[in-house]
Formats: sequence, structure tokens, C-alpha cells
Amino acid sequence: MKNGRLAGLDGLRGLAAAGVAVHHIFYHFAAWPLTASPFAQVADWFKVSGWTLVDLFFLLSGFVFAHVYVPGDPLKSRAGFAEFWVARIARLYPLHLTMLLLVAIFASNPANTLTAFAAHLVMAQAFVNPIAGTFVKPAWSISIEMVCYLIFALAALWPRRGLVWFCVILAFTAGQYLWIFGPPGGPWAGDSLARGLFGFFLGQCLWLGRERLRRVPSWLLVVLVFAGFWLQVGDYSPLVPLTLLAWAPALLLGLRLRWLGSPVMVWLGDRSYAIYLINLPLISGVAAVVDVAALTAGQVIAAHVALLLAILLASEASFRYLEAPARRAIRSGWDKRQERTALRRAAA
Repeated sequence: MKNGRLAGLDGLRGLAAAGVAVHHIFYHFAAWPLTASPFAQVADWFKVSGWTLVDLFFLLSGFVFAHVYVPGDPLKSRAGFAEFWVARIARLYPLHLTMLLLVAIFASNPANTLTAFAAHLVMAQAFVNPIAGTFVKPAWSISIEMVCYLIFALAALWPRRGLVWFCVILAFTAGQYLWIFGPPGGPWAGDSLARGLFGFFLGQCLWLGRERLRRVPSWLLVVLVFAGFWLQVGDYSPLVPLTLLAWAPALLLGLRLRWLGSPVMVWLGDRSYAIYLINLPLISGVAAVVDVAALTAGQVIAAHVALLLAILLASEASFRYLEAPARRAIRSGWDKRQERTALRRAAA
């Protein structure tokens, strides 16, 4: 951790975003062609289960938000509460709006109705049907995160003990719902709110219990991660056991593994949001104009590599020329507005 930043979790978030991109490449473009390769089993996991990496995003968000906003209780002041939402909009909305407009212009989809467009504009896209089926499809999870942010910001007004119990009860209730009602297999974005609440507030619980969790040996965390990957749950949803056994220990390892906080991994983490939103529209666009069935095995692998590189390059451009400047502009505009307000009050 440097200057309060959990760099290892930034790296882990970057890997998760890249993993989602790989899942979409395998699932929507072409499967890994070398079935006899030692990488075939890993490739198969990404194709079949890579969608569950979204739940790692929820977990990471919950932990990081607790780390940033629980100490010192900044959300209990009116100014801190407003700053919280300005920071969220500055971080998420510029790229979200840009991708929404690009997809609306260039992609054809009968589900892209005016109602769905309006829902995306106000970041409520997870609440229109088909879920994860309109405009920028991965953006459903962003609207769920916004709901989690609101619940967290309101819960943070409580005393610390009340916040602890709230996080535990909400994570447990959402997890129970997913375990009982969540369908097996995937990929699916169903029960999206329960998924978000489970992951986000479980992440909060991990932060609240971080001192005790430091005593867990790293070798045991590694064993749990692999156990979560290989666990077969039959007729039940994989989300609850995978999140508890694999993603939660992976987060704790992210706090310990120095290489996850290296400059390269932090670079990837900074661009994780762009990777996440850009990858599927780009992959779908290429798949629409390429005859995948006519490609040889070598051409398929070359296409996979080229797509991943294109996603990274597009994400770098997005971060450098759109996200970072827009974030600075929004924050600067807000700061100037606050200064003008303070001056008016002082003059009154």
C-alpha cells in the first residue's frame, strides 16, 4: 500500500478486467482451437466461467470503498457526501456515455429501444429487459454498483457497530438468495442486484475483519483459490462458493503479493474500467465482419492475441484522452463551484 492506495488490488482488478475480455473473446468470437494444448483446460474455464469475474469486481469495490470512506467518517458530512457522488460520476459517466453513444450509432440490436437508451443515460440499465442485452451490455454491472454505492453511503451514516452488522446481514441474505434461487451454469446476468449486494458487502466485511484475516497463512489462501476454481456445484449457482472460496482469498492475496502492485499491474488496473466497457463492443464488431468458421487454428490464436492487444490499446487511449481529462475537468468544475459558494456565504 502506497499513499493509502491498495496497489495490489488495482493489479487484481486489471487482471479481472482482462479475464472478462478473454471470456468474451472465447465465448463470442471463437473458442480456443488447440484442445490438446496444456492451456486448453484454462481456456475452457475462461469460456465457461469467466463471466463470474464480474463478481470479483463487486468484491473489490466493497473492500476499497470501506478502506477509503469508513475511516474518519467523511460521508457523515454534507460536503463529504456530495464529494463522494461527484467522484463517482467523474470516474464512471464520461466513458459510459461515450460508449453508449458509439454503440447506439454503430450497432444494430432490436433490444436497443428508446426506453433502454433512457435507462442507460441515467445508469439504470440493469433494470431493463433483457438484462445485459442492450447497448453496452457489460454496463449492467455499473448500474448495480451505483445502487451499492447509494446503500453504502447511507449505511455509513450509522455508528461503526451498526455498519458492521448491516454489511454482514446484507451479504448473508444476498448470498442465501443466490444459493437458493440462482440458476446453475452461465453466463447469466440474472439476479444482478443480489450478485452486486453479495459481492460488494462481502468485500466490506472483509475490510472490517482485515486484522483477523491477516493471520490466515498465504498457502491456505492459495489452496482455497484453486479449490474454488475446481469445485463442482451441480444444480446450484457457482457464484456463492466461487466468491467465498476463490475471489475472497484472491483479494486477500492481492494485499500481500508485491508483483500485483508493480507499475505494469497498476497500469492495467487504471485501465480496467475501459477494458471492461470496451471489450465486448469491439469483439462483437470484429466477429460480425469475420468468417470465424473459415479461420485455421493458427489464425484463430492470432485473432485472439490481436483482439486483446486492440482492447488494451483502445483502453489506453480511453484512459489518457477521455477518462483522465474528463475526471479532472469535472472535479475542477466542482471545486470552483464550491469556492464560489463559500465566497458568497462569506460575503453574505
